[in-house]
Amino acid sequence: MKILNICSRYLTIILLSLSLLILTACQTTAPKDKGVTHITVWHGINPPPNRDVFQKVVDRFNQDHPDIEVESIYAGQLDQQLPKILTAIVGNSPPDILSFNTQITGQLVELGAIRPLDDWLNKSPLKSKIMPKLWGEMELYDHVWSVPMFAGNIGIFYRPTLFKAAGITELPKTWAELRQVAKKLTLDRNSDGYPEQYGMLMPLGKGEWTVFTWFPFLLGADGNLVKDNRPNLVNPGAIAALQFWQNLIKDGSTKFSAPERGYEEDDFIAGRVAMQLTGPWTLIMKSKVDFDVFPVPGNRKQATVFGSNNMFVMKTTPERERASIKFLEYLLSDEFQIEWSIATGFLPININAAASPAYQKLLQQKPVLKVFLQQMNAAGSRPIIPGYSRLSESLGRAIESTMLGESPAKALQKAQEQLNLIWE
Repeated sequence: MKILNICSRYLTIILLSLSLLILTACQTTAPKDKGVTHITVWHGINPPPNRDVFQKVVDRFNQDHPDIEVESIYAGQLDQQLPKILTAIVGNSPPDILSFNTQITGQLVELGAIRPLDDWLNKSPLKSKIMPKLWGEMELYDHVWSVPMFAGNIGIFYRPTLFKAAGITELPKTWAELRQVAKKLTLDRNSDGYPEQYGMLMPLGKGEWTVFTWFPFLLGADGNLVKDNRPNLVNPGAIAALQFWQNLIKDGSTKFSAPERGYEEDDFIAGRVAMQLTGPWTLIMKSKVDFDVFPVPGNRKQATVFGSNNMFVMKTTPERERASIKFLEYLLSDEFQIEWSIATGFLPININAAASPAYQKLLQQKPVLKVFLQQMNAAGSRPIIPGYSRLSESLGRAIESTMLGESPAKALQKAQEQLNLIWE
């Protein structure tokens, strides 16, 4: 028995040795990817057809740049991504390029996770091609931290046939007019107390989409959320903007979206709502229903909010950072911006691309895009400060509780008190 055990032990050693020899042989004979720099891009591109467009562009870039291999990774909706991003940074395994909204800038700078892009951009001819209005979202503390991949803003999509059926001949330009139009468009045809058609879809939830689509009303009321680099939620503009949303709901003129899914277009396309807050990236643009767009009505002024998405170069290695910048150069190029904008509906950030014959032809085919281009001059930004994610979470809860009936001033005060504790 002892002899058998010894033999068995030797046999195991021999088999392990053979396995190691085979593995070593495979490693030495397998072709190595010498001279190729591999980089990853995390993004939250939506809707899914737009991801396909981006993947095709990435594939073409890889073909044209044999020394760089870009891997495109869909990391989920932006609200879902933040924990992943922070975990990756803390674990020293971040992506090479992060595609995200610019409100994350302050947090990434505080963590020392991204590299400034001033040296590259100051030497690049691409700098002069970026639309001037977008620079405010690229900069913090006198440095450039990101470059835009695409631009957009919020407008109100509407169904012209439903407007005509309701006898509406003029588009609303003020909050009061929008409220009246929403009432006219709300129809309970069988008088059972449940309208078959509502004036507007309201984005129920406390996530960033709700905050984002509420922002044009805040800016239109001359409101703001930050004073001396600290949250300042309780102000007349913010209260007025929340009160207006609550008034629309109390009028019975709005239909809530599914929780945290205010970007979905099903109710609009089916005719269950006549108006929806969204941007040029929406699938409504590719639907077969009748639709048009008008600017978000203002209170004290007409305003909207940028819906840009920027690219950050994460701190990794000099070699991977150089490859990342090479890929960003491609994303800012006339070629990419024309192709991407035409295929997805996002606005180009490149001046030459916007003026190109191909894009001008698209504007003739889809004149609704002109509304968003014109609104760029009236667009403002969500705050770009360290701690924006905490501000947004507290504000989102205040917006949601107001939609469910709480006093706007009280909801904002609660949110402010929570933020005060965090900031202290």
